[in-house]
Amino acid sequence: MLTLTPLLNIPLIRQGDDLADILVNTLHTSAIQLQDGDILVLAQKIVSKAEGRMVNLATITPSTKALEMAGPTEKDARVVELILRESNEILRTRPGAIIVEHKLGFVCANAGIDHSNVRGESGDPEDWVLLLPERPDHSAEQIRQNIETATDTHVGVLIIDSHGRAWREGTVGNTIGLSGLPGLLDLRGESDLFGFKLRITQVGVADELAAAASLMMGQAAEGTPVVHVRGFPYPLREGKLGELLRPKEQDLFR
Repeated sequence: MLTLTPLLNIPLIRQGDDLADILVNTLHTSAIQLQDGDILVLAQKIVSKAEGRMVNLATITPSTKALEMAGPTEKDARVVELILRESNEILRTRPGAIIVEHKLGFVCANAGIDHSNVRGESGDPEDWVLLLPERPDHSAEQIRQNIETATDTHVGVLIIDSHGRAWREGTVGNTIGLSGLPGLLDLRGESDLFGFKLRITQVGVADELAAAASLMMGQAAEGTPVVHVRGFPYPLREGKLGELLRPKEQDLFR
């Protein structure tokens, strides 16, 4: 049976915090003993904060391109400058949103840069924003290794963020980094109930789990950025974000 349990009492994360140590201690105080095959799903924000990815907009000087884009998109030119720095390509723009291919390879709005639940040490609170982790697969791997060393278990770690989707309203949890679990499950060659051999079916199991965990985390002031998962119905293995990214030449939505 698949069970998702939000971890309560996670402290506010600051730059330099040891997330693995915090998670192991929180699991202990929550009376959850890790078992082989368990997964910990982390909201991107706590990883970014621990890695010092907060930026004070007062330190940003917009480029000419950022200044040109700021008016039509109704965005702060300094935020636009950060979006440009964090992106491989600008795909679409409209008032309030800039759709990009992020440097990590996925398509998202505003390069994943966020104001919510972000507060700097000084200055105007409105001037602080948070960037995505630079290497989220690596971040997940380091956290997983440290947890496994501390607990003598074999687990998976998933880092997620909220993204919009083509043709649908609303954001859902999406994987941006993972370690120790599959991103994609290939069912091609398996039989359905009537013996038909599946030919194209591949399941984004990491994104399915990300969406479920995001539902438990909430999107506002819930303060539950970590979810413990037990009963994941597929074997754990080494995985990476790249499994989930459709090659550009096969992307019919760009």
